[in-house]
Amino acid sequence: MSDLWARWTRAIADELPAAVELRHAVHADPRASGDEEDTARLVVRALGAGDGTRVAKTGRAIRLPGTDDGPAVALRAELDALPVLEGTGVPWASESDLMHACGHDVHLAALVAVCRAAVRVGVPRPILALLQPREETSPPGALDVVASGILPEHGVDAVIGAHVQPRIAHGVVSAVPGPVNASTDEFEVTLHGQGGHAGYPHLLRDPILALSQLVVSLQQLASRRIDPVFGAVCSIGRIQAGAAANVIPNSATAFGSLRVMREKDREKALETLTDIVHGTARAYGCTAELQISPCEPVLNNDPDLAEGAQRWLRHAGFAVDDKFRSFGADDFAHYCGNGTRGLMLFVGLGDTAGVPSLHDERFLPRDQAVTQVAHALVAGYLAALETSAP
Repeated sequence: MSDLWARWTRAIADELPAAVELRHAVHADPRASGDEEDTARLVVRALGAGDGTRVAKTGRAIRLPGTDDGPAVALRAELDALPVLEGTGVPWASESDLMHACGHDVHLAALVAVCRAAVRVGVPRPILALLQPREETSPPGALDVVASGILPEHGVDAVIGAHVQPRIAHGVVSAVPGPVNASTDEFEVTLHGQGGHAGYPHLLRDPILALSQLVVSLQQLASRRIDPVFGAVCSIGRIQAGAAANVIPNSATAFGSLRVMREKDREKALETLTDIVHGTARAYGCTAELQISPCEPVLNNDPDLAEGAQRWLRHAGFAVDDKFRSFGADDFAHYCGNGTRGLMLFVGLGDTAGVPSLHDERFLPRDQAVTQVAHALVAGYLAALETSAP
C-alpha cells in the first residue's frame, strides 16, 4: 500500500489549488448550524460526484467508487460555522456575524481534495464522503446521521475524521487510542431570591451573591469529586441578572457545561452538580431551578485504527503524538461504537497567528493545513483498510 500512498498524495497535491480556492469560498460565506444548505451545495459541486443522499436535513452522504465495490470507509467533515465576528483581516474574511473559527473550512477542502484524488488513482474500498451539519450545536448532526441508517446501508464499519488543533505543534498529528474528547452536558441554573433596594441588603435574599458563590463552588466538582488522573471541567459561559446598579433582582441565571473523560464519571458528576446547586441556594436563602441538557458522549478512538494511522503518519514524515487529549467535545463521538469504529485525528498547527485557541475571532490556519488534514484522512483510510473484518 506504500505505492497507493505515494500515488494518492501526489494526486492530492494536484488538487490543492482548487481545494484552497474552495476553502476561501467556504470561509468567506459561512453558514450557521442547521442552515448549511448553501455550503453543502458548494462542496457537492466541488466534489463532482453527483448529489449523493441528503442526511441530517442539510447534510450529504456521497459515495465515491473503489476498485472493489464493497463496504465503504466514511470520511467526515463539518459544514457549520460559529456565531463569531471575524477579526482576521484577510481578503476572504467573512463579512457576516458568522465565522469558520473552528477550521471546518479547512476540513471540507481537505475532504474534497482527498476524494477527487481517490477517484483519479483508484482506491480499493469506496469512500463515503460525509458532509455533516450541526457539529457546533445540539441536537447534533452526527446523531441524525447515525439514526438515518446511511452508514450500514453503505457497509461502513469505520468513520475517519481529522481536526486542526493549535495546541499541537506544527508537523505533528495526534492519533490516540481510547478517549480523546470529553463528554459534555450543558446546564442552566436560575436562583430565585428576594429583590429590592440595594441599600437594604439585610431585608433581601440576594440571588446575585448566591450565584457568585455557586460559580466558585462548582469548581470543587472537578477538584474534589472526580479522580484528578482523569479529571472534569465545569465552566460557566454566561450569566444574566438585574437591570440597574441600585436594584437587587429577584432572580439570577447562569449557563454552563460539565465535561468528563470517562462515561463512568458522568452520572456522579451530574449528581454532584445538582447537590452543589441546591445546597448553595439554600445557604443563601434562595431556591434553585436546574435544567440539564445532555450533549455528547466521550469520544473513544478505536485502538486498531489509531495504531494503524500512526504507522502511516510516520511513513509520511509526521511526528505522532499518542497522548493528546482534550476536554473539548465533538459529536464525532456518535460514530464511535454505534455499529462503527471511529478515529478522530488532530492535526497540529502550532500557535496559529499568535492565537492559541479555537473559536477565536483571529483563528486562521494557513492554507497548507489543507494538505496536512488531507494526509491525515488518507492515513485513517489506510488504517481502516488494514484492520477491516475479513
